[in-house]
Amino acid sequence: MAENIVMPKLGESVTEGTISKWLVNIGDQVKKYDPVCEVITDKVNAEVPSTFSGTISEIVVREGETVAVGTLICRIAVGDQAIPPVESRTSAAAQDQGAGDVTTHAATNPRYSPAVLKLAQENNLDLSRMEGSGAGGRITRKDILDLLQGKSQAAAAPVPKTEPPSKITPQPVESSRDIPKPSVPVDTLSAVHSPLNQADETIPVTAIRKTIAERMVKSKQEIPHAWLMVECDVTNLVRYRDRIKEEFKQKEGIHLTYLPFFIKSVVEALKEFPILNSQWADDHMIVKKAVHISMAVATDQALFVPVIKNADQKSIFGLAKAIDELVKKAREGRLALEDIAGGTFTVNNTGSFGSILSAPIINPPQVAILTVEAIVKRPIVIDNMIAVRDMMNICLSLDHRVLDGLVCGRFLKSVKQNIEGYGSETGLY
Repeated sequence: MAENIVMPKLGESVTEGTISKWLVNIGDQVKKYDPVCEVITDKVNAEVPSTFSGTISEIVVREGETVAVGTLICRIAVGDQAIPPVESRTSAAAQDQGAGDVTTHAATNPRYSPAVLKLAQENNLDLSRMEGSGAGGRITRKDILDLLQGKSQAAAAPVPKTEPPSKITPQPVESSRDIPKPSVPVDTLSAVHSPLNQADETIPVTAIRKTIAERMVKSKQEIPHAWLMVECDVTNLVRYRDRIKEEFKQKEGIHLTYLPFFIKSVVEALKEFPILNSQWADDHMIVKKAVHISMAVATDQALFVPVIKNADQKSIFGLAKAIDELVKKAREGRLALEDIAGGTFTVNNTGSFGSILSAPIINPPQVAILTVEAIVKRPIVIDNMIAVRDMMNICLSLDHRVLDGLVCGRFLKSVKQNIEGYGSETGLY
């Protein structure tokens, strides 16, 4: 008998997913919980595990194709009797293009997940020299971690560095008549090799970039965005953090950044104005009781939005620890479904790039997103005197179907007061 594997629901508001890469081919033997493909949504890049043990008999959805949650993506033959492979849409497409037999074993055409590639690059490992424990000998993230921790006997050699080309010894010529002369003037030769004549580079759109693009376009088309900005005097917070950050690092083993303070300020303001912690649902609005803060984490390949669950119940230290764990998971490709689901409000630290002003795009189904900008020293008038202070802008984009300027202005004022209230008396625990 054949069992179906369907597109899973990879998040609370996720309705579709894109098959980024098949990790198996028709005829491959898989065990229960072995990953069969990688799926990309607007929130996460995840591996889909097999829910059965058996043989891949049909691949229904091609790589790069986007389908709704619950759509059949492949079939697995299970039971004692072997079932002949069924020609899939993927195989038919490959034959049309002359791509060859897709039933070739995965080992002859190795595929590596983004998490595996990232770990290999960071640790200078040659994946072609490793043996994997996954389906068809596929290398998994666990294989690399076991190797790095000394638990695996597999040998992995560093990728050889490219040596600079050896010096070419010039050969003597008998006379100037032996030296070839250019057939065109020197100035013309320089123009021929000018960078202005180089061909433009074409960069293919990856599945995850395409998904992000579609998600952002949909947000801007469906949500009437408006935005507000206020500035905060963070001089006391800067001095306080500078004084305690080294001691905190030695005691807790993690860096004390500004972000936990900012998120704490937002959380306290959300308690005061819970309408910003809500969702739009066409004919009604849903005010969420739990406060789950989403935060944007950028990698070289994509943007992920992991979620700090129950942020309103955490101290500044608790927020700092949660942030550190989620950032590491995102950059190492270890985010699980529970790490990216259920966000109710987003805080984005665009100030880490040096930005001083921004109008962020709302992350549906949320109704607002706040960015904290770069801290810069500026001359400020205080009591009719000029003083140099550490200043920062905070920007809020809002869904005007749910929120109006009055409540959002009051919300930003509350966030500002919370941030400016940090100082030597602030408790971290």
